[in-house]
Amino acid sequence: MHIHDALTELRGLVWRYRGALTIGLALLLANRLAAFVLPALSKVVVDQVIAHRRFGLLGPIAAAGVTAVLLEAATAFGSNRVLGIAGHRAVNELRTSLLVRVLSFPVSFFDNTTTGSLVSRIMADTALAENLFGSGLVQFVGAMVTALLGFALLLRLDWALTLIVTVILLASAVWGARAFTGLYSTFDEHGEAHARATARLTETLGGIAVVKAYAAERHASLAFTASIEQLFDWAKRGIAGVAWLDAGTNIINGSLNLLLVVVGGWFVLRGRMTLGDLLVFIMLVALLSTPFLQIASMGSTVGKSIAALGRIHELEMRPGEEADDAQRMPLEHVAGNVTFEGVCYAYTPGQLVLRYIDLEATVGTTVALVGPSGSGKSTLCRLLMAFDRPTMGRILVDGRDLTTIRLHDYRSRLGVVLQDNFLFDGTVRANIAFAAPLADDGQIRAASRIAHCDEFISRFPAGYDTVVGERGIKLSGGQRQRIAIARAILANPRILILDEATSSLDSESEALIRDGLAALRAGRTTFVIAHRLSTIESADQILVLDAGRVVEHGRHADLMTLSGRYRRLHDTQYGAANPSRRVTA
Repeated sequence: MHIHDALTELRGLVWRYRGALTIGLALLLANRLAAFVLPALSKVVVDQVIAHRRFGLLGPIAAAGVTAVLLEAATAFGSNRVLGIAGHRAVNELRTSLLVRVLSFPVSFFDNTTTGSLVSRIMADTALAENLFGSGLVQFVGAMVTALLGFALLLRLDWALTLIVTVILLASAVWGARAFTGLYSTFDEHGEAHARATARLTETLGGIAVVKAYAAERHASLAFTASIEQLFDWAKRGIAGVAWLDAGTNIINGSLNLLLVVVGGWFVLRGRMTLGDLLVFIMLVALLSTPFLQIASMGSTVGKSIAALGRIHELEMRPGEEADDAQRMPLEHVAGNVTFEGVCYAYTPGQLVLRYIDLEATVGTTVALVGPSGSGKSTLCRLLMAFDRPTMGRILVDGRDLTTIRLHDYRSRLGVVLQDNFLFDGTVRANIAFAAPLADDGQIRAASRIAHCDEFISRFPAGYDTVVGERGIKLSGGQRQRIAIARAILANPRILILDEATSSLDSESEALIRDGLAALRAGRTTFVIAHRLSTIESADQILVLDAGRVVEHGRHADLMTLSGRYRRLHDTQYGAANPSRRVTA
């Protein structure tokens, strides 16, 4: 990450909001011009009113001063309002575009990135960027305008004294730039520490049930405290750096004022300057040195903002899944024929978790995947959902290689019911219609009846407008699962993936929705992962996986006659549940 990335991001924001910035900066220029009226009036008071006792000028001077003050106040209000609103709007759009960008990343990115760090990027970093784009930009540009105008006026008053002042201010600017460069890495590390602390907090609150169940509140709080202490360490370094920068700037400013008093007083005594000239010169130098004081006081904010913009730019430049979609072919229709040809996959190079998988699933058939944990069942489904690409071999959908098909077109034809289905913090209706936002109330209720969730939804006081809470916390596991099934039914997919879809249901609930699942599977190609073998006995083909390989393949009756791995799984499960149902070959 480099400052160049942050400046690139800032240039993009400035270009998009150039209209508002132009108006704001025009008001700002008028504001700064008005600020020079009082120094000019001070010269008139000293050199004319006091020196020559021209008291009749006091009235016009007072009127001009009041006008200048009102103009300065009005233009300050206008520029701050225009640029402030532009800054807020820019940040809102930046947050939206960042989320769109993040949503385009492959699932593997989220496997290796904490949710808290992404939340910190989208919310906290963009808030810091607003400080630079809004108020920070106002102060910086205003300071520069003041410096340029002040320098021009100083040259007219006395070029020699102006040259001395310029050398001192330029030397201080070089020193400040070097000090700021050193602070940049500190602010960058502070931002990273903030993201880690946010991630830890998000994880702790998300797993509150586990924390409570194991009475691990102290352990969780200590882990969070450790991350907060790291954040505090970087904050102390940043504060120390800014304090040194601020102190150095004050020393320079104080020395400059002392020089002006001594040298300026000598110039007045020699007749090179009038007393009014010296007064105006001192006031203008104060205005000229203001930019450096402002930059020093803004050091922490600017440093954090630039570091945040660099991280935002880094995230925006990361390629998403759509990067290759432009070269892929559109998919207008999916029948549902799925073929795996010698598919291998490795999360880590050289360590295959799937080995030479061959299968063919035709439209309307059900493929069941069984095997011990870690055998590769979920990985196979990840490949089918195009979350990952095969390391070797290929997956065909209706005869077309999945790598040549646009991901959005393909995934819009998928339906997924997982073991731990995610519900959003919204209404029951919104969760069911998540995959089909344009569905009407009749379609939503029809899908709910098939999934046997209409019966418990109708008992809620708010019915389908009941808010389910974060992750559906207000519903039971079985209720969440049935809503997820209704969601899949409403999506009307061509390829259906059921990953332990009835694992959260008791026997009574499972029986209730068995017909719903049968209706959902009708006419669709279905892949089922199940540990309850009773749910897959009717499958058209069953793949038994072990260590990433298909060790047995066939229908339930065929596999039972083999007396192999599937038969042992069946007998173990039924024997544990009901010895009287144990089947013998």
